[in-house]
Amino acid sequence: MQIVTAQRRELIEVFTGLRPRRFHRLVRAVHREGGRALAPDRPGRPWALTLEDRVLLVAMYCRTNLTVRPLAPLFGISPVAVDRTISWHGPLLALTPGKRKPGRHQVLIVGGTLVPTRDRTLSASSKNYRFSANLQVLITAETRLVLGVGRPLPGNRNDCIAFAESRIKDACGSATVIADGGYQGTDILMSHRRQAGQDRLPDWKGQHNASHCQVRARFEPAFVRVKNWTILRDCRLKGDGVYWTTSGVAHMHNLALGRA
Repeated sequence: MQIVTAQRRELIEVFTGLRPRRFHRLVRAVHREGGRALAPDRPGRPWALTLEDRVLLVAMYCRTNLTVRPLAPLFGISPVAVDRTISWHGPLLALTPGKRKPGRHQVLIVGGTLVPTRDRTLSASSKNYRFSANLQVLITAETRLVLGVGRPLPGNRNDCIAFAESRIKDACGSATVIADGGYQGTDILMSHRRQAGQDRLPDWKGQHNASHCQVRARFEPAFVRVKNWTILRDCRLKGDGVYWTTSGVAHMHNLALGRA
């Protein structure tokens, strides 16, 4: 007996953070990416769940970080079918690159976040005292929408290096990008620092730092909503799983804001 289904509209917002109308926009996006295709390892055999229920299953997995065993009876399918659904449909929820790159009149904010993961080939012991991956996240300063998520790197990698190696730099276009002081040596706009021998900054630099901090502060509240998804606190997926999970959660975050 299936307990959780997308037909129960009250469950959609609980497990996805989306209202039913926006959830169906997510389902249509997954459909365009090939969500209705049959399982590649079992061609000819249809999925046990509808596309809406499969998308809800992946969202519930990301929201609760439950393993496949407790998820299976909730959706009335086997643990193997749950694993197959997550593996095939999870990457389809990820953000798709925009058709146009940001222009020079736009202001973007970039920041790094550590996602604990059990894949030791992808992670490293980090400052949060856990094996984590460094993911670079790019948002717009005006709308706080997530524009892109960089490829995961070991958590001990500095942000200034991860900015280029994660390929998030390619998504910036010609826009003005601001960040904290961890991006030394890049062309990102950062706050001024005192030089050797300086007791205090000039007034104009202090004013610039104040306005810079006000804009950059928009990153944290936006990303706090993303980090509320439990899977980003202990990701058990391997390989690209950390990437598509973070990108998929960012996609649902954009839809929840009603601007994606």
